Amino acid sequence: MAAPKKGRSASAQSKPWRSLALILIAIVGLTGGMFLSGHTTPRLGIDLAGGTSITLQAKADQGSAINKANMDTAVEIMNRRVNGLGVSEAEVQTQGDRNIIVNIPKGINSKEARDQVGTTAKLYFRPVLASEPSGPAASASPSPSASGSPSASPSPSTSASAGETASSSTSPSASATSQGRAVTDALKADSTPSPSASASASASPSASAPVDEAALQAKYTSLDCTKEKQRSVLGEGVKPGDTTVACGQIDGAWYKYLLGPAAVDGTEVDEAQAIFDTQGAAGWQVNMKFDSKGAKKFADITGQLAQNQQPQNQFGIVLDGEVVSSPYVSSSIAGGQAQISGSFTQDEAQGLANMLSYGALPLSFEESSVQTVTAALGGDQLRAGLLAGAIGLGLVIVYLVAYYRGLSLIAIASLLVSAALTYVIMSLLGPTIHFALNLPAVCGAIVAIGITADSFIVYFERVRDEIREGRSLRPAVERAWPRARRTILVSDFVSFLAAAVLFLVTVGKVQGFAFTLGLTTVLDVVVVFFFTKPLMTLIARRNFFASGHKWSGLDPKSLGAKAPLRRTRRPSGPAAGPVETKEA
Repeated sequence: MAAPKKGRSASAQSKPWRSLALILIAIVGLTGGMFLSGHTTPRLGIDLAGGTSITLQAKADQGSAINKANMDTAVEIMNRRVNGLGVSEAEVQTQGDRNIIVNIPKGINSKEARDQVGTTAKLYFRPVLASEPSGPAASASPSPSASGSPSASPSPSTSASAGETASSSTSPSASATSQGRAVTDALKADSTPSPSASASASASPSASAPVDEAALQAKYTSLDCTKEKQRSVLGEGVKPGDTTVACGQIDGAWYKYLLGPAAVDGTEVDEAQAIFDTQGAAGWQVNMKFDSKGAKKFADITGQLAQNQQPQNQFGIVLDGEVVSSPYVSSSIAGGQAQISGSFTQDEAQGLANMLSYGALPLSFEESSVQTVTAALGGDQLRAGLLAGAIGLGLVIVYLVAYYRGLSLIAIASLLVSAALTYVIMSLLGPTIHFALNLPAVCGAIVAIGITADSFIVYFERVRDEIREGRSLRPAVERAWPRARRTILVSDFVSFLAAAVLFLVTVGKVQGFAFTLGLTTVLDVVVVFFFTKPLMTLIARRNFFASGHKWSGLDPKSLGAKAPLRRTRRPSGPAAGPVETKEA
């Protein structure tokens, strides 16, 4: 048998400790992160830990009919909003012909989730016709500001900033007479053929609808945005092509707006992303990118508004009837990008970006009931599932000890390392991607025990095959690894592919099973490569295993190994006859 090269052997001797140190550092680091995050246990799904059940009832107040198509679309959008990657285990399903049930597991911010599923997310860009502070404090001010603009700026690639000249313009007095005059003048300007009006007309077929100036003037004058009751009914029945009034809160103060017909629709937003402005004082903001149609409309309307005087050079970004930002422009903004900012928290910015990215609901909904779901039945199921997993693990260990004897120590240690990594990663995935461990996910973890044990068995049997061929343990360990490695990678790839397909084509709880199966399959590869193989290299140096002790699981006699064959020296001298040599 040819001896391995010395350089290769020396390199192989130095790798085991390095690999073991890497996986130990990974376990310690992940465990430390788990304790620092304060989430030391995996977050459980609604079937195991309970949660909140919300019943939403559809309302036909947006011109859309309550039918199966619109209800299915609403369920799909709500599911994407609250479920994200599909592993948070929030359930969204229809009940009857006009109700939607949303089940939110314990551990998710139920208030935030309720806002996510119930918000219609109708976004419009409307030209501002008039604007001023609202409320009792505003009436005492002799000269309130007309813009009320936050520090938001359209398109970061342009020089048109919403905060460049805001402080240089003011509005008329907030008295009823001046308010009425401002509204009348604004409506007259809006009713004449203007660039802004033409842009609005192109955005909505109903933009040319007649305007009841007296009713709008009275509504605008009497509007007090500090009263929630008045704000809650402002957007009801308003169509994109209508001139309307709205409220918006800027730096803690409420402003009221008179807005023209919508010039750009939120459905023309291609994608939205929440980012933090590290170079300015805007804080959290939402970056939007329009599609080609929306980009052209946005460039047109900003170019037309730039020709007007304050405040009619502003456009209001209106979300579900509320002005979230009202920047003004000094030139046309091309590039198809815009920003929404205005004292957002991180959760608010991410929630807004989430709603804009996933689209608006075709119907509006109101909460019919909110109930707390208990986990009495789920607790029994969890205990039964854990008991089944413990029994399965115990049977695997008994089999390993009976069949592999000393080698079973390596298998058991590898199973423990895999279990520790799985537990820690599941605990960390709860607060990061809202992963929730439900009963199907527990089943996926139990199935993973067999997948992990299969990898050990493949490697052990390859090592035994090499010993049967007459090789000693140390070269057998190294020669068996390449063939075992290929088999393990192919087997785990097939398992991971099945899990990925199952995750993509299914919804609900089955995705939890697929996600857990895929995760544990990846961890199996990591454990085998960075723990099992290096540990086998180390134990091959121990005399107990290297000598083939009968309890080591590597006894050549019990394995039916061939006798180790060596080359026989040819005797010297003329009488020496031919000697047959054998080579393994």
